Amino acid sequence: MALCLISFVIEMITIISGSNRKNNKTLHFAKHAYEKLCLETTEEVRFLDLSTIVGNVVYENMYRDSQQPKIIQDIQNNYFIPSSKFWFFIPEYNGSYPGIVKLLLDIMSVREIKPSFNNKKACITGIASGRAGNLRGMDHLADVLNHLGIHVHPNKNPISSIFKILNSEDNSINDDAEKTIQNQIIQLLKF
Repeated sequence: MALCLISFVIEMITIISGSNRKNNKTLHFAKHAYEKLCLETTEEVRFLDLSTIVGNVVYENMYRDSQQPKIIQDIQNNYFIPSSKFWFFIPEYNGSYPGIVKLLLDIMSVREIKPSFNNKKACITGIASGRAGNLRGMDHLADVLNHLGIHVHPNKNPISSIFKILNSEDNSINDDAEKTIQNQIIQLLKF
């Protein structure tokens, strides 16, 4: 008699709000996408807000896996290793993406690099107050993610002129931004 074991792999998606600045506007878009994505999938969806990283994670031994800050190890163990897909929301800082995102990726690349990054998938949404929606920053991040072994969806979505599309009273977004986020949800789930 043959026994067939069926294994169900539960996928997990992590949405990353890529700014460590308090009261940042990126958080509103990322939270909105999180709420919408949770309604569209049975996959587990987790939300990582980089503005909650408190304290100093930059010190001499941060690139030694046994001496990494506990908060970085927790982020890696709870958000990166179990995820099969990521959705990065990255604001434009000085023509690229925030240093906290690069620092986080750099630190995690010395401990459990393959389980954290290898053959996983990512979508990127750029957030900017200007016209380009952080196009350059999305390309920079895509290059880094590709180097780490993450496959980046080719449609990187810019959300530009955020102060025109983000309601200052309740932080709701306009219909165009809503469509952009909804389209990227569809792309992420099919990816």
